[in-house]
Amino acid sequence: MTAAWPLPRSVSQTSLVAALVLVLGGCAHKDPGRPAAIPVTAAAVERRSVPYVLTASGTVEAMQRVSVEAQVTGQLLHIGFHEGDDVVAGQVLFEIDPRPFRAALDQAQAVAARDLAQAENAARDAARYAELVKQEYITPQQYQAAVANAAAQAATLRADSAAVETARLNLQYATVRAPISGRAGNLLIREGNLVKGPGNTLVTINQIRPILVRFSVPGSNLPLIQRQPAKDVVVTARVSGATQPETGTLAFVDNAVDTTSGAILLKARFENRDGALWPGEFADVNMQLFVEPNALVVPAVAVIQGQQGSSVFVIDPGDTVSSRLVKVQRVAADLAVIESGLREGERVVTDGQMRLVPGARVEVKTPAVRSPEEAS
Repeated sequence: MTAAWPLPRSVSQTSLVAALVLVLGGCAHKDPGRPAAIPVTAAAVERRSVPYVLTASGTVEAMQRVSVEAQVTGQLLHIGFHEGDDVVAGQVLFEIDPRPFRAALDQAQAVAARDLAQAENAARDAARYAELVKQEYITPQQYQAAVANAAAQAATLRADSAAVETARLNLQYATVRAPISGRAGNLLIREGNLVKGPGNTLVTINQIRPILVRFSVPGSNLPLIQRQPAKDVVVTARVSGATQPETGTLAFVDNAVDTTSGAILLKARFENRDGALWPGEFADVNMQLFVEPNALVVPAVAVIQGQQGSSVFVIDPGDTVSSRLVKVQRVAADLAVIESGLREGERVVTDGQMRLVPGARVEVKTPAVRSPEEAS
């Protein structure tokens, strides 16, 4: 019989430790524990007063635009403003050589004076012949000729009066005045040049204070627009590079919806005292029709668009989530106005939805506060 050799003390201790590790490892494998919570951010469903705002792209246009033309032909003697100046209604813009028109007026007045004397004499002859024909000193034919002559002279006098008035107007037209107040544009003629009559623009004036912004919105919004008094509709417009939007009011609603685009043309009026809006610029337009009180809202980022419609992840008791279909009435800025599907006070996930499935456990994290530099 062979005697068993005793194992060294160090070997038996090593085997014992290995066996314990295997046992503990097997126990740990059999008890995986709860799954890790998924970090998310959340927001409460709440009620707020939410403005009803329509957004559009618009174009700035002058309140009035006038192409200044001369009514008479002549040599331009003087220009009374500089390109780009602000001008006021009635201000002298151009002076055309008045001498030919003054001479024409003098001539017309002289002809009128001559014909006035002849008309008065013809009227006296007709009156005298009226007495003579009664006494049969002249024939009726002679009397009728005198009456006809007096009538002809009176007609000639009226024509002379019209000629005098025309000559006077031409003399006035030699001085071209601003028809409206506004900003003068590029000069299209210089002193010394020959100014031609109507049909040739000398300068264009745009009225920019106040000013208009033209934009279009879907025609489906027309009933809402019609229900609001125009003075209560607030419109803001921001052009590229502006630090602050300009605020104005609705000034015009077109009388028909465009059958091609289905949109309706609107115009908003802005005082534009600082000249921030300029004709021809493009502007981002927001039109606030009214403020909806006590609207049920969630952050717009909480809403997920899927094949079945809009949905959100709601955080249930026990910090698990469930997916719920909701009906979104509209989106206002960063808020979604909920028509149905949620109750005030419930919590919805606003970040981390892509990693969630119904029943998943979540851990709500406080959103990091961005620094002013990051926010900008």
